[in-house]
Amino acid sequence: MTTTAKPLGVATTPIPGFLRIDLTVHGDNRGWFKENWQREKMVALGLPDFGPVQNNISFNDEAGVTRGIHAEPWDKYVSVATGRVFGAWVDLREGPSFGTVYTCEIDPSVAVFVPRGVGNAYQTLEPNTAYTYLVNDHWSPDAQYTFLNLADETVAVPWPIPLDDAILSDKDRAHPRLADVTPFPAVGRTAVPGRRVLVTGANGQLGRELMSRLADAGYAATGVDLPEFDISDAAAMDVLDWSAYDIIINAAAWTNVDGAETPEGRPAAWRANATGPANLARAATKHGLVLVHISSEYTFDGATEPHTEDEPPSPLGVYGQSKAGGDAAVLAAPSHYLVRTSWVVGDGKNFVRTMASLAERGIAPKVVDDQTGRLTFTTDLAAGIIHLLSSSAAYGTYNLSGEGPVVSWADVAKRVYERLGHDPAEVTPITTEEYFAGQDVAPRPLKSALDLTRIKATGFTPGDSMERLDAYIAGL
Repeated sequence: MTTTAKPLGVATTPIPGFLRIDLTVHGDNRGWFKENWQREKMVALGLPDFGPVQNNISFNDEAGVTRGIHAEPWDKYVSVATGRVFGAWVDLREGPSFGTVYTCEIDPSVAVFVPRGVGNAYQTLEPNTAYTYLVNDHWSPDAQYTFLNLADETVAVPWPIPLDDAILSDKDRAHPRLADVTPFPAVGRTAVPGRRVLVTGANGQLGRELMSRLADAGYAATGVDLPEFDISDAAAMDVLDWSAYDIIINAAAWTNVDGAETPEGRPAAWRANATGPANLARAATKHGLVLVHISSEYTFDGATEPHTEDEPPSPLGVYGQSKAGGDAAVLAAPSHYLVRTSWVVGDGKNFVRTMASLAERGIAPKVVDDQTGRLTFTTDLAAGIIHLLSSSAAYGTYNLSGEGPVVSWADVAKRVYERLGHDPAEVTPITTEEYFAGQDVAPRPLKSALDLTRIKATGFTPGDSMERLDAYIAGL
């Protein structure tokens, strides 16, 4: 008999990503009613927002009908419309949980979420049972399927009705035993749900750091970059198989601040920094993906500091304006982390390496001292992004830079010279106006320091930027 009036709830199981859902059934003398799929309530309780596109129903005339064990390359939300079934699920994905079994009885008050690559099977316990499921990809005969024999001795499913007495298809009787099953590979569309990441701009300083760290954090990451992958190409983004991913980290950007002011650079900056993020935001919204987007302190005019996440944009030049345009598009995606950073230093061309090269060549540079902020090392930036994802922090905007004192570019240059054994006095402080006198360059925000209160409240505190600088210089 169906249980009525129990509270809606989501519970984990021994199979990673496989969830059992208790549904609230309202009953009286006429029958019963339930909200079989209620996106807002269920996502709030921890069910993935998996974006179903097709609804299937399997009707079974008799008790003892047994179907499966079938693993498919899409996620399923399974329930029954009428009757009862004994459900059995076997993890057929590559990894340590391969072969793990979970069973339970499903009546109208119970549902389950079955991640792609987990084998699904059921046995009807009553006549006239309707087994129904939502899936987040359209059925295709060409899709990759994995099958397991219902009678496999290794998994030993405790069928309530012995298989000798059950009603099976010849196909299901002929499926292989577990020892002969080729597991779903733990990459691409079949990796553990919630852990499949597409990193755009993967060849940049941050992109390389992310690709290095994501695997260690348990994510299956695919890195893409120009010229093969152009986020500003709407047609290409529309036909991409987004079902292969759960998360997009957009580390792609046009960062040539002065070049963005030129006739050639202006459209390029807008394509990369605004059109591209808008395309990704549309894809994330349509396919239920988490979007992480990297923003810049150049979206502010730098009149005051520190900048909070709630400060309205006030960009001075084309680069900042294009970044602000991309930010606005990303804010429309339901599941987004907009990560604003500043003064990025990593594995690649950057200010610190430039100063180190000048020092080693005996050049005494003039460096601006009226632009202030904090360095952000890609090690901290990547770690902070992974922290937001792994801790399921609230979606929204987060400032993420180095911690510690607010300094000028001249202060950083002097530190580089000093740590490399040169006289810091070789660096001559100069104002921005003096430095760029007579040059046609983009305006710069003078104050770039970011308020880090919000990111620290999630449990992540970046390292001291000057201590990080010392370690970075030592490694050059």
